[in-house]
Amino acid sequence: MSSKDDRVMYRDAIHASAALAHTYSIVARDPDNGQLGVAVQSHYFSVGSVVTWAEAGVGAVASQALSEPAYGKLGLDLMRAGKSAQDTLNGLLASDPMKEIRQVAMIDARGNAAAHTGSITIPEAGHVVGDGFSVQANMMLKSSVWPAMAEAYRGANGPLIDRLLASLDAAESEGGDIRGRQSAAVLIVDGANTGRSWDDTIFDLRVDDAVEPLIEIRRLADVRKAYLHHRLADAAMADGDVAAMDREYENAERLIGDNPEMRYWHAVALLSLGQIEPGLAMLKEIGARDRNWIELTLRLPAMMLRRDPAVLQRIKNLLT
Repeated sequence: MSSKDDRVMYRDAIHASAALAHTYSIVARDPDNGQLGVAVQSHYFSVGSVVTWAEAGVGAVASQALSEPAYGKLGLDLMRAGKSAQDTLNGLLASDPMKEIRQVAMIDARGNAAAHTGSITIPEAGHVVGDGFSVQANMMLKSSVWPAMAEAYRGANGPLIDRLLASLDAAESEGGDIRGRQSAAVLIVDGANTGRSWDDTIFDLRVDDAVEPLIEIRRLADVRKAYLHHRLADAAMADGDVAAMDREYENAERLIGDNPEMRYWHAVALLSLGQIEPGLAMLKEIGARDRNWIELTLRLPAMMLRRDPAVLQRIKNLLT
């Protein structure tokens, strides 16, 4: 293809409002629980609104370089219909006249990964497809970025969120995007599809514009983990398992940092279960920083806090 043809292709793509999402990303499936995820970082505003696609029990897609959203939407549609990631990608590329300026990666619910880096994608650019994952990057400072991402993912332990973020950190350690940093995103969905996408989505985090997006996305990941532990604490409370409830709330409190939210609901849960003294002690501690939490407690409905007059009076006394 001549340089003139290349220029025409770029011009046509830009006129078609294609997003210039030059970036590095990873798509992966956790073999232990089937979770599917995609994570990305770029010097591009709100990269998560362009690159990341995933559906529980179906697959995950990263569409970048001169990004075409149809790869995300149609890719998930075809994988939902039973096509493998490779067959899906092959079919979409075959009908794309601008495929040589695209970079796309997909993974299906069986863990089959596929990737494409167009021949005129801005260097340094390339990808590595591994067992249950694919890493890809373009407009990088060095060609060592995507191999480092693959190595980091293979060597990381723990939940899928931690392994995806380890891969992004490795890219940045190798120099990352030649333009620097701006935004990041992580999207992780469950291995099984319940038909309730709001329940099937485990992590949906975006940092749209920040000096250090990878640091901020890690902070948000910890906050989200705190709320997941809160959910487990609620389940333990419903079962009357106070020890498990305490353990899950303590995990949530550790992850959420200075935010008193998790400790507050821990206190409310204890009061609701008749653990009055420890519950009041926690509430007093929280109220010493902000009396509004105590006022809120007095307004809670009976379904959230037993309306025992003696206990309510002791809570009121914390305001004096």
